[in-house]
Amino acid sequence: MSYIFNYEDLNLTSYDNLTPYIVDPKTLSCDLQRMPPAAAKILCVLLIIIFLLAIPGNLLVGWVVGTSKQALTPSDVYLFHLTISDFLMALTIPCSAVNLIQGWVFEDFLCKFLSLVFEANFYTSILFLTCISVDRYLMIVRASVSHRSRQWMCSRFLCATVWGLGLALALPALFNGVSEPRAAERIICGEIFDLGSATSWRTVIRGFRHILGFFLPLVVMVICYSVTITRLLRTRGFRKHRAMKVIIAVVTVFLLCWTPYHITIMVDTLLRADVIQHDCSVRTSVSGALTATHGLALFHSCINPVLYAFVGEKFRSKMMRLVRRRAGQERASGSRFSRSTSQTSEGNGALL
Repeated sequence: MSYIFNYEDLNLTSYDNLTPYIVDPKTLSCDLQRMPPAAAKILCVLLIIIFLLAIPGNLLVGWVVGTSKQALTPSDVYLFHLTISDFLMALTIPCSAVNLIQGWVFEDFLCKFLSLVFEANFYTSILFLTCISVDRYLMIVRASVSHRSRQWMCSRFLCATVWGLGLALALPALFNGVSEPRAAERIICGEIFDLGSATSWRTVIRGFRHILGFFLPLVVMVICYSVTITRLLRTRGFRKHRAMKVIIAVVTVFLLCWTPYHITIMVDTLLRADVIQHDCSVRTSVSGALTATHGLALFHSCINPVLYAFVGEKFRSKMMRLVRRRAGQERASGSRFSRSTSQTSEGNGALL
């Protein structure tokens, strides 16, 4: 039988305590993992929708790009690897949805592995977006030298470098593990720092995440797309002005999906370092904001196929050719099958 201790009992005379005991709110544990059931269910449904959109969307893009018989341009190569990155990130969504409702019900190994997959693809997805922005800059602004500089061997080497860098930057995810805080009712999968100062480790790791996973790629994207838009504004042509609209949409969606997540992470880091004065309610609000903005960041994995593929005229033409080719093959096989079945039906005296 467990006894729930009440701090106010320390002020009773039966404890022979002559000095009133005053509770410091900062020393009390705060249940950061609790979320309103209605909000958790809504967010869970949204994650499932994102998963159902991201998986077929990225598979379709991978199928169209991967089965192309033409020589792939560097943008196609980056798009293909970006699709793989978004697909792998989307595979972690079901576990996140289950975690919202029931807490972490999986093993410690799966906690580390999925955290590693998410972090690695978090970096690679943004880096491949940056590669696409640089390639579009070379294609439009530096068109005269783009043929020499954008060789397919160089693009494949750069893709291998991005995957290696993403995996290396994601290694701190191995700090994640399964823990059960005193105030939490459910088991959670989160950061566990057993060596040194947890605040120092967390600040360094999140600093790398902000700089290499957001600010630096964003600066490169903004510079490349700004110069590209300036060049497009000086030219005439429907296709180029359409490309300008796609570029603006790319940067806008990137900011809308990832900026809230990074801002919330920064606020959480400052709270943990006691840089910002806070209480339990503030910490709980920030924890809920982390969950919500994490879901918004995952939404980027299902919107990429729309921005980089379905809006593009080149991709649509390739997709329609593949669909018509597949439909033609099915009609050809279907006609052969119908002829054979009609002959069989006539011989067997079919009812229909």
